[in-house]
Amino acid sequence: MAVSFAEPLRRPCVYRDSFKVKLQVRRPLSPTHLSPEQVGLEMLCLCGQLDLLVRAQVQQFHEQLSQDCSPEEFDTFQVQGAEILDQMLQCLEHLPKPMPQLEDYLDMVGLSAMFPRVEVYLIQGSAVGMLEKPPMEEYFSHLAKLNQLLVLSQQLEEDVRHLGSHKYIAHQLSVLYQVICSFRGICCLAEIKKDIEANFKQMKLSLVAEDGSRQEPQLAANYVNWILMVTERIALVVSALPEDLTKDLSPAMSFISQLLTQQVIAP
Repeated sequence: MAVSFAEPLRRPCVYRDSFKVKLQVRRPLSPTHLSPEQVGLEMLCLCGQLDLLVRAQVQQFHEQLSQDCSPEEFDTFQVQGAEILDQMLQCLEHLPKPMPQLEDYLDMVGLSAMFPRVEVYLIQGSAVGMLEKPPMEEYFSHLAKLNQLLVLSQQLEEDVRHLGSHKYIAHQLSVLYQVICSFRGICCLAEIKKDIEANFKQMKLSLVAEDGSRQEPQLAANYVNWILMVTERIALVVSALPEDLTKDLSPAMSFISQLLTQQVIAP
């Protein structure tokens, strides 16, 4: 009660507009300088992010139309799109003066051809679907499959080497086989696929426990060595990235190759 009647120890200063500061949440704390090559790589990543954002919004449009609803943009679509565009403009600030316009830069380095959805978004400010598949259409899904193939292979190798029970090895190998099958027409993986088909059934039968047995199932040494050979071959194939396994990655790989040899960025 006494506090409510006591005089305040200090009165806060009156707020003045001159005290207002502009927050730069998405800018680095310390100044950095990007070379033209680094700007190109960063712009490639940002175009990929914006392309995925537009694709998600277009998919939402299709779902709304299928439900007889008027297409409406996500509440966050414009906000996230504006944030990516701001990051793009920040990247351009590192290029030699005079700084090019964003649309001109994307045309100059070839990113507008790789990401036509991004170019249309810059012009119209909205998400628009493509009638034809853009060059980078399969890039992310193909990269995700490669990553899934490698991760599953590494996990299988780790479990075969260190787990005290091989009860689920057949299931893991089956999942790995399905991922391999998703790569159609890839000769280097077709051989591994045939090898699994030839040995899988007998390997699975070897893990069936006898009636009344409490012993955890263990693979025989020959099957352990065979699985380790399969996982090693997969790791070698993915790390080597042969041509028939990188067709869907070629637009980005060509762009980076030209960028690093300074054939894309004009002086």
